[in-house]
Amino acid sequence: MPDVAIAGFAKAPNVRETDGTTNGVEMLVPIFAEVFAQTGLSKQDIGFWCSGSSDYLAGRAFSFIAAVDAIGAFPPIHESHVEMDAAWALYEAWLKIRTGEVETALVYGFGKSSAGQLRRVLALQLDPYVVAPLWPDSISIAGIQARLGLEAGLWSEKDLAEVAARHRGVEAAELLDTPYFADPLRRHDIAPITDGAAVVILSTVERARDIVDRPAVITGIEHRVDSPVLGARDLTRSPSTEAAAAALDLDGADLAELHAPFTHQELILRTALKLDDGVKINPSGGALAANPMFSAGLARIGEAAARIHRGESRKAVAHATSGPALQQNLVTVLEAR
Repeated sequence: MPDVAIAGFAKAPNVRETDGTTNGVEMLVPIFAEVFAQTGLSKQDIGFWCSGSSDYLAGRAFSFIAAVDAIGAFPPIHESHVEMDAAWALYEAWLKIRTGEVETALVYGFGKSSAGQLRRVLALQLDPYVVAPLWPDSISIAGIQARLGLEAGLWSEKDLAEVAARHRGVEAAELLDTPYFADPLRRHDIAPITDGAAVVILSTVERARDIVDRPAVITGIEHRVDSPVLGARDLTRSPSTEAAAAALDLDGADLAELHAPFTHQELILRTALKLDDGVKINPSGGALAANPMFSAGLARIGEAAARIHRGESRKAVAHATSGPALQQNLVTVLEAR
């Protein structure tokens, strides 16, 4: 089967709130134009389109169909969609190319998190019978996870502040003086509400060499799922990330883009992936700097690929998560070859 590479990446400005609609068209049109200009491709060159978004977040059924308006009505396209982060749409597109069905694919994700109460919207992904009716919001669940780690001695509040300080360029001591938002989490421990979108172009390696000087070759991609029952798993670990990493060759990675919406989750992921101090973590700022729903995971893959394109990395690990408390995790290995 043909090897697959990332040949292009673009993202919309990450902002607290946009004036656009929840179908993402206003964010997608400019970045489609940007990635086509970057790669020299056009709509006619794309063999498969796949997107990631959420009808719950948009507040309407089949909202992703409206997003297809950003592509245009002609020529007809081969299109698919996943109701989760677009990193999983990338997995579907990767399979399309690996099986030889197409030579190129464009993957995009978008989310207007500001349109509603994000903490309550995310409660709808919990068990619909015994958990979701209680409306435990996403930040409170993360707070429980953080508290479990603190009481087990796996990390301290200072450790969490140091993660946030690295992303924000401030002193950890400053952050520890701020009040709690959802004890033991402070505001700096929590990803900001963000509207945004991202797009990635995939192709066979042979085609990618005609598009970009240093293609980011996908040498491994795995995703695993943990139990949706919060009480049935150890929330201080991420077994699904550990399992995905065990199936991949991460040795020699010099960079990692981790989709960690909370500071303690970055620590969990670093342990699960066995990343040492020699690996540069989230040079883009990661989800703690900007966390556009349903595109932040795809953006981690795109950011890692862009570093390879620019010659800033030879081997990178990119991670995406979906669901409460790191329930579902996807790990991708990218190399300059």
